[in-house]
Amino acid sequence: DVRTKPREIPSVTGTKDLQMVNIKMRVLWRPVVEELPKLYRELGTDFDERVLPSIGNEVLKSIVAQYNAEELLSKRGEVSDRIKQEMTKRARNFHLTLDDVAITHLTFGREFTKAIEAKQVAFQEAERQQWVVMRAEQERQAVVTRAEGEAEAAQIITRAMEKTGNAIVEVRRIDAAKEIAAKLAGSRNIVYLPSQNGGGVGGGGGSGGGLRRLSRE
Repeated sequence: DVRTKPREIPSVTGTKDLQMVNIKMRVLWRPVVEELPKLYRELGTDFDERVLPSIGNEVLKSIVAQYNAEELLSKRGEVSDRIKQEMTKRARNFHLTLDDVAITHLTFGREFTKAIEAKQVAFQEAERQQWVVMRAEQERQAVVTRAEGEAEAAQIITRAMEKTGNAIVEVRRIDAAKEIAAKLAGSRNIVYLPSQNGGGVGGGGGSGGGLRRLSRE
């Protein structure tokens, strides 16, 4: 039978940083028709069982050992190409043709998996801390801006009072008196009228019009 056949070759090997990795490789192979008599004579009829697992494990171990665990993930395409080239060259020495070579399975040991998870957790915590710092800085900036605004407003009022004397204070006192009068006007038993003698609220003297209280009997 000289048709192309698939074969899966598993291997457990170590990486450059001493991490254990479980890896499976699938090859599509066929014998070189002209070399079949020699294959049968030298290796027997089960030549594929004797050759492919052997050279597969050798190639996987030699190439995987040149990469650390993270590189096997980030450079998987490069690793697959190197394995394919080396497998094709080695199989040719045994009169076998490989139509395709591919990595179908790649997992790491428990320790490496835990290390990856811990790294992800640490990264997420670092991002959270960075967000907390940024938020605190924004709040600090808001406080500074508010304080600067209040200080500027106080300076404006001070400058206005220096230019106009007590005019601003008088305006605010009048506004306050109007507000008090409006509230007292709503009383059912007391009526407040403008005073003719200039007295203030409650009968006290002072500048400006005052209010005179009339009781309703």
